Amino acid sequence: MAQDIASPPASTPLAALAPLSFPVFRSIWLASLVSNFGSLIQSVGAAWMMTSIATSVDMVALVQASLTLPVVLLSLIAGAMADSFDRRRMMLAAQAFLLIVSVSLSVCSWLQLITPWLLLTFTFLIGCGTALNAPAWQASVGDMVPRSHLPGAVALNAMGFSIARSLGPALGGAIVAAAGVAAAFAMNAVSYIGLIVVLRRWRPPTTPQLLPRESLGIAISAGVRYVAMSPSIRTVLIRGLIFGLGSSSVVALMPLVAKHLVGGGPMTYGVLLGAFGVGAVGGAFMSAPLRERLSTEQLVRVCSLAFAAVGAVSGLSPSLALTMFVMLFGGAAWILALSTFNVAVQLSAPRWVVARALSLYQMFVFAGLAGGSWLWGVIADEYSIAVALVAAAVVMLAGVIVGRWLPLAQAQEIDLDPLRPLHQPQTAVPVEPRTGPVVITIEYRIREEDVLEFLQAMAERRRIRRRDGARNWALLRDLGDPQLWLERYSTATWLDYVRHNSRMTKDDALIPQRLMALHQGPEQPVVRRMIERQTGSLPLASDSSAHDLAEPMIDPGR
Repeated sequence: MAQDIASPPASTPLAALAPLSFPVFRSIWLASLVSNFGSLIQSVGAAWMMTSIATSVDMVALVQASLTLPVVLLSLIAGAMADSFDRRRMMLAAQAFLLIVSVSLSVCSWLQLITPWLLLTFTFLIGCGTALNAPAWQASVGDMVPRSHLPGAVALNAMGFSIARSLGPALGGAIVAAAGVAAAFAMNAVSYIGLIVVLRRWRPPTTPQLLPRESLGIAISAGVRYVAMSPSIRTVLIRGLIFGLGSSSVVALMPLVAKHLVGGGPMTYGVLLGAFGVGAVGGAFMSAPLRERLSTEQLVRVCSLAFAAVGAVSGLSPSLALTMFVMLFGGAAWILALSTFNVAVQLSAPRWVVARALSLYQMFVFAGLAGGSWLWGVIADEYSIAVALVAAAVVMLAGVIVGRWLPLAQAQEIDLDPLRPLHQPQTAVPVEPRTGPVVITIEYRIREEDVLEFLQAMAERRRIRRRDGARNWALLRDLGDPQLWLERYSTATWLDYVRHNSRMTKDDALIPQRLMALHQGPEQPVVRRMIERQTGSLPLASDSSAHDLAEPMIDPGR
């Protein structure tokens, strides 16, 4: 893990550059910046080519949708793979796939074989490569910089894309105008080479695999369960979906704004994208000072209001200068909101599930982007571009209203490191990883006057247990001894039980501490670990598997 170094105060714009002091992050960030340039150049070429070969407006908007839809379809699978396999190798495989697809697109374009649907197929495949790469890349940031620099590193990643957005589209427009779209596609193919070289040279620290790898299906269900049982992450997903739906209109319809509303060509489209990117760079530099002054919810509300204004003005203004001016604010609002969502997810998920949490976040945001790109394209085709942009602005305002009922939690520095080193409890009965189902009971003695506080603590205990994989959780009270309470839950196998124990974080330890303080017994709570057995499955009465796995054990945490 990288070590902390002296950095500018968080309240200054220069604080945004502090993560670049870490060599690994700096090298990959620079290589990604070049790749982002290529991607933006390719996007300009694809969007402009579609305006030339397609007969309907909604086909132009589908270019953006085809790039974002794969994120919706593949993100969760990619996130589970990134949490289970070597992330560096995943990124290498994704970049190699993108290189092959980009070369193929360039060749087909040179040979004039591109049709609207073939172009969408290629952009969809590029979106697939991006979807496979993104969770591994974003989850790897925490391995490149200390946790205290994570918000700055996330903002820098967004800034890198925004720098490419500010210059790449104008460059792409110039390349398209001077050499044609095939040259733009070829530039994108070349841009992947540097990142592949840097990733091959990177040797991240390896963590020993102490437990067998989960199957893909189980890993996916574990990630979904963790996010579903984490209220703060769940709120980010809903708000990100609404923001993606509303904000997609400006990006998806920008070629049409350039061509029809301000009467320009490919250079005009590139200039508008450039203004959007310049605003995003400015937003990234101001992210640290703004986070010092505004809460997470306030910052997202300001961004939503700003983007609503950008959409409305872009749809109603015939002036290129005014549209460029509001695009500056649109870019700033875009990067500030999305980086805020991203940081909120990363600070709320432990390392074992962070890629899956990020992939679900991306799935929701890009579902909004893909669905919105198609929706606003259809509305623009049926009514007008102005109507579509103003309608999208109304959606952004609705997001602000939703924030009154679903406010974003303030990002806090919580300790998500494992509570204890991985170990398997000793048992009197031999067990194997597949042995199960396993039933765990924990006995507490609680005074009558402490029952309400105990139930409140147990409500949180239930959420944590279920989040980490426990099944059939129940809280029981002895009818003959009102002070005796029994917590009961089960896991499918012994391996699942060990894995469940390993997922408790140091932040979660507050709940066991509260329960220990309320427990009034002469000894610590007694933990019993037992295995379910059907009587018909026991051929001999003396078979030892009929007994409990162990005698009662003392374990305050479990």
